[in-house]
Amino acid sequence: MWLVVLALLFAFYYFYTRPAAPVASPAPTATPTLAATAAATTADIEQQAPATAIALPAAAALAAPSDAPTSTQPTATPASTPRPARATPTRGPPATIDGLPTILPADLPPEARETLALIDQGGPFPFSRDGVTFQNRERLLPRQPQGYYQEYTVITPGSRDRGARRIVAGENGERYYTDDHYASFYVVVEWP
Repeated sequence: MWLVVLALLFAFYYFYTRPAAPVASPAPTATPTLAATAAATTADIEQQAPATAIALPAAAALAAPSDAPTSTQPTATPASTPRPARATPTRGPPATIDGLPTILPADLPPEARETLALIDQGGPFPFSRDGVTFQNRERLLPRQPQGYYQEYTVITPGSRDRGARRIVAGENGERYYTDDHYASFYVVVEWP
């Protein structure tokens, strides 16, 4: 009984994975073997098969022998969504850079964004102390040679003096924001 089931599974697998072209029957032998019986049955089925291919059910694919012939004709595959050439970031900037938290320009107060625009334009700045060398005495920013950093005032509404908010700019374009007069800093990051 199991031989019949095996032969039928083989024939079923062979029928659904081969092209619908007629196949010559193997030469007859004196005593039929299981392979010859399966091939003859397959040839009979193929001659009666429709010209369209049908997908092989998963259960039959699992039960098919591993040495069964495979199709030489390409099969249609479902269209897949093309991948972009380069991965698109789906998250924001890193949480920290050089141990300092990051902040996007859009998350800064509007006065800090105005100060960044003035820095990019080269001024004019509202205070005479804007653009002086920042000493980094607190050593919270990455260590650089003397004169590498400059500080700029971020206007604080309601304050009668310069207030505690600053932008510190490095020679290579890095920007840092503090709202507590150098006790802590954020790295200002541009992010697409």
